[in-house]
Amino acid sequence: MAKIQTVKFKNRPVIIGSYSIVGPKEGQGNFKNYFDYIMQDDRFGEKTYEQAEKKMIQHAIIGAIEKAHLKTSDVDLLLAGDLLNQIISSSYAARDFSCAYLGLFGACSTMAESIAVGASLVNGGLFNNVVCSTASHFSTAERQFRFPLELGNQRPPTSQWTVTGAGSCVLAQSGKGPVVTSATFGKVIDWGINDVNDMGAVMAPAAMDTMLTHFRDTKTTPDDYDLIVTGDLGKLGSEILIDLMEDQGIKLGLNYNDCGQMYFTREQSALSGGSGCGCCATVLNSFIMKKLQDGKYKKVLFMPTGALMSTTAAQQGETIPGICHAVVIERGED
Repeated sequence: MAKIQTVKFKNRPVIIGSYSIVGPKEGQGNFKNYFDYIMQDDRFGEKTYEQAEKKMIQHAIIGAIEKAHLKTSDVDLLLAGDLLNQIISSSYAARDFSCAYLGLFGACSTMAESIAVGASLVNGGLFNNVVCSTASHFSTAERQFRFPLELGNQRPPTSQWTVTGAGSCVLAQSGKGPVVTSATFGKVIDWGINDVNDMGAVMAPAAMDTMLTHFRDTKTTPDDYDLIVTGDLGKLGSEILIDLMEDQGIKLGLNYNDCGQMYFTREQSALSGGSGCGCCATVLNSFIMKKLQDGKYKKVLFMPTGALMSTTAAQQGETIPGICHAVVIERGED
């Protein structure tokens, strides 16, 4: 019996509201005209970067709810996650919302994971309004996974810049907006890479596996989508993915891109590009949603990738597993 990885949503859950908030560096990047809110400083008025990250998630959740023309009391379930140990940014933010909560960890793939899980629950008629949210912060991620900021360590060319930002969307059983039509849940893939500064190489094999599975399960090809977008593979990782897919007989064309590769301008010195949960979350809930709503895109394959690592495992020499989840979002009806 074939294993099930792709779910098609008969009832097509609707994204009735979405919101993005980013830091000042991100607000100077290629998507600056699409974000809902650009912070003036990375601390967002808080004493610590961790408190700022929690506040970003709260802000994004409330923003998405308001854009959906709902009240916080209308939300049945919150699905959220982030990069910090014990997903504290999401869990601490959830204290301010009187609804059921599921904390998720898919590293940088969490935006797709939350939408896939949320859409499954809404499609089954179990919940009416589900909020999906995630965030990352450059300063919190750097000192957890790499080095204290005060050291000013030089970054290798393969490294990426963790995006300071949060994105949220509201899934509902009915309403106006883009619709989620299917989801492919990814498998954990580990090709033996242990370089914490080369996340693109870690995650590209997982992206290939999920992409091949999705095309097989849905009987589609790259040409069936207006946009195929991976999460933060960055410049190097997206090039690896293109090569891997070509080895499998599938050529990715001009409709393929990567959120991390697109995020920053060349002048911003982000090396291999953007990364972090907030990277693909803010691109989806700003630029991509806007293009779907305007009809510029009719069908998008959204495929964030994640490196399922911890500081302890990395310091013990463990290799880094990767994951990639995919959701198909279509324009829907006016």
